[in-house]
Parts: sequence; structure tokens; C-alpha cells
Amino acid sequence: MIRFENVGLRYGMGPEILKDVTFQLEPQSFQFLTGPSGAGKTSLIRLLFMSLRPTRGLIQVFGHDLSTIDKQKLPNLRRRIGVVFQDFRLLDHLTTYENVALPLRVAGKDESDYRSDVVELLKWVGLGERMHVMPPILSGGEKQRAAIARALITRPEVLLADEPTGNVDPPLARRLLRLFLELNKLGTSVVIATHDIALLEQVDARRMVLADGRLSVFE
Repeated sequence: MIRFENVGLRYGMGPEILKDVTFQLEPQSFQFLTGPSGAGKTSLIRLLFMSLRPTRGLIQVFGHDLSTIDKQKLPNLRRRIGVVFQDFRLLDHLTTYENVALPLRVAGKDESDYRSDVVELLKWVGLGERMHVMPPILSGGEKQRAAIARALITRPEVLLADEPTGNVDPPLARRLLRLFLELNKLGTSVVIATHDIALLEQVDARRMVLADGRLSVFE
């Protein structure tokens, strides 16, 4: 689904953040992306989501070479990928329900077709009583759960989650991990960027480890 070959990344004239990164993301796969703070995990997530271009190397997404693709095709490719950012990126003028439903609304879906799905997902992540609340009123953990629900509502082919359990307590972290695993069983490839050792130890999954800008993969 996604292939990186000798990918390098630097910001401006600074040193390379990522060096010769090579890996493949297979359909229906589940993997953790880990490494120390500052190792480049968020930069790699941004490359996977196509919100950042590499300095060098090859990236192919769903069979398209990103160095030659028509930029007008990028939005359609991005719609096939769900992403949970560390800073949530919720819209403060929309309710929790409206934030989660936004990707479906943008895609032209009728609310009558998706309302029950949004409500059910919000209940599952523990926000059933908070669906009509605006983001500024939510706690950090509630915002995290809303961001996760928004990424999942379209049932993406690939889910990228950058520290998705960083603002929740251990019981909810385990519950969210089960949700990611269930989504994976339904066919979505999942990449979870985390430095939470307890989370890593709960699943026997592929690990992609970043250190000093280089990626090592452990099956």
C-alpha cells in the first residue's frame, strides 16, 4: 500500500532528520512506530500522510509515485488515510459530534445516513454524553478521543495515530488499543507512533524503531 525507498528528510539547510528510510506498509498490517523523543516519528507520520515531501528518495502510496503525481490527486489519496495528530486539530466552533462527522459531511454524505454511526462511535470512545459540547470545554483526554473517532469514522484503508494514548489513563488506553485492533481485523492497516512501553507490550506486532534518523524493522 505504501513504500519508502531510501527516503531522506531535512528541514531547510539543517541536518537530515530521517536517513535512508526503507520499508513497506502491507495491506491489513498492524505496526508500532517507536523511538526516543526527537527521533523523527511525527515527521515520518507526516510523510505517510503526504503533508510533507521528502528531501530525497522514493515514496509510493497506493501505487502512485509522489514525486510525479498530479497534485490534484492528492486529496483523494489522503481521504483513504485516517490520521490522529498529537495536537488533535479539532475545530472549536463545531461540537464534538460535528467534528467527528466532518469528514463524512465534506465527502457529501447525508446526515441521515451517518448519524447513527457517529453516535455509536462517540459512545464507544466514552463521549456519548459529550457529543454536543464544544472542544474548548473538553479535557485533553476527551479531545484525544474525539480526534481518534474522527479519524476512524470513514473506515480508512490506513490509520496513522501519533501518540494516540498520550492523554488518557491506562484503562482507556487499553480500550482504544482494542478499537485499533478491531479496525485492523476489518481490513485497515494501522500505524501507531508511541513511546508507551506498556502499550507496546500488549500486542505482539511489528515494530518500526527510529533512532538517529534511521529505521529498523522488527517483525
